[in-house]
Amino acid sequence: MEFTFRSSFTLKDFIAENNHLFEIKLLSEAVNVKHKIEEILQIGNIDLVNNANQLVVYIIDGNDEELKKFAKQEGIAWATHSIALSFKLEWVQAIRRTFWNFIERYYERTNNFKMADFFQLEQEINNRVDEFLNTFFLSYSTYKDSLIKSQRELVENLSVPIIPITPLICILPLIGSIDSFRAGIINEKVLTEVADLRIQTLIMDLSGIAKMESEIIVELMKIIDGTAMMGCQTVITGIRKEIVSEMTKSGIMFNQKTKALGTLQQALNEYFVSEGNA
Repeated sequence: MEFTFRSSFTLKDFIAENNHLFEIKLLSEAVNVKHKIEEILQIGNIDLVNNANQLVVYIIDGNDEELKKFAKQEGIAWATHSIALSFKLEWVQAIRRTFWNFIERYYERTNNFKMADFFQLEQEINNRVDEFLNTFFLSYSTYKDSLIKSQRELVENLSVPIIPITPLICILPLIGSIDSFRAGIINEKVLTEVADLRIQTLIMDLSGIAKMESEIIVELMKIIDGTAMMGCQTVITGIRKEIVSEMTKSGIMFNQKTKALGTLQQALNEYFVSEGNA
């Protein structure tokens, strides 16, 4: 490689003037990442090559605040688009190796090299690269955790869709399987909504539940009892024969205040009529 060099060049000038050679060397060091550059750009609008150049500038200038800010932004971007961390680690290490290669080439061409300066430079550069990595991974982890939490809350809300149909009547259509974890979510959400919305009638439609273990039926009964203690009547609709069979086999019975109707439509017809007459 033919480098451009003038005696007036600083290290920053040397790298900037030979930027195309820097990028060639960087891509040769990042064996796995170089084939992912376009894909990462399309997925997350992350320009790895330009970002590498920016990181080198921050390191040379000793701009630690901007370096940390840049690392945080990068961490959030990679977490948002779920890009593999292995690519980032390989890319930054490739930047480190390429950077040192160019430092070597620079000092080969200058006459003011001092060993003491080298050790100082080594400490500053490697510390800043490590600081970038540490800040990046911390930012990635923190933002990823917040994404997981918000997604979990969204799933929990969608799994317990309490739908108001009048100021006093709500529908809770349950669909899919219910395990102990989801039963706990249903219990917490139902009791909270009954208290906050002052629900007097909760129509719990089970037509979307094909099977329910006896332990979960017991948990469901606790939810019904809890709403009753808060002055809310629960109306069960669409309960399937498989669940009824499990209940009778286990000796589980709804309390006397719990009403059961064959379909959700029956409940809507009955309670809309009642509400209208009232």
